[in-house]
Amino acid sequence: MIRHRGPWDARSAISRSAHVLERIGLALTGGSCGLFVAAHVGRTDIELLGSAAPVFAMMFYGAAGFYLGIDLPHPPADHDMHLPLRHGLGTKADAVELLSAAGTFLAAIAAVISVASIVLDETAHAATALLICLAWAIGATMQIAAGMIARKKLAAGDS
Repeated sequence: MIRHRGPWDARSAISRSAHVLERIGLALTGGSCGLFVAAHVGRTDIELLGSAAPVFAMMFYGAAGFYLGIDLPHPPADHDMHLPLRHGLGTKADAVELLSAAGTFLAAIAAVISVASIVLDETAHAATALLICLAWAIGATMQIAAGMIARKKLAAGDS
């Protein structure tokens, strides 16, 4: 992904359109992950997903996670890494990036396990399905938190 440092208004129409399409694609991917996990949990005897509303809620939550958490705004221009790192492991922006990456990884792993279970036509055990659902929810929450923190810092002008 190409990161533009200029303001949104300074980008070309093609660049802005590409960014919007990319964000919609990320949201659709997150929604798909939520759907796969919901389908996996729905194959158990748990009545957690007894109607369409919880499934759509999981899809929406997953879409929000991938939309906000994967395409983080870039840090301010003065956020250059100093080698060797002078202050421990990194900056707050680096920690937010790690939070986003860990959330994406956790949500994706839960979705892959769910899809594999569905494709292999395995009967999901209730405890395992709930664990996968919880892992997915934690991952999506980490993505949303990272996206909100990064955007709040960008709006406040913090580094």
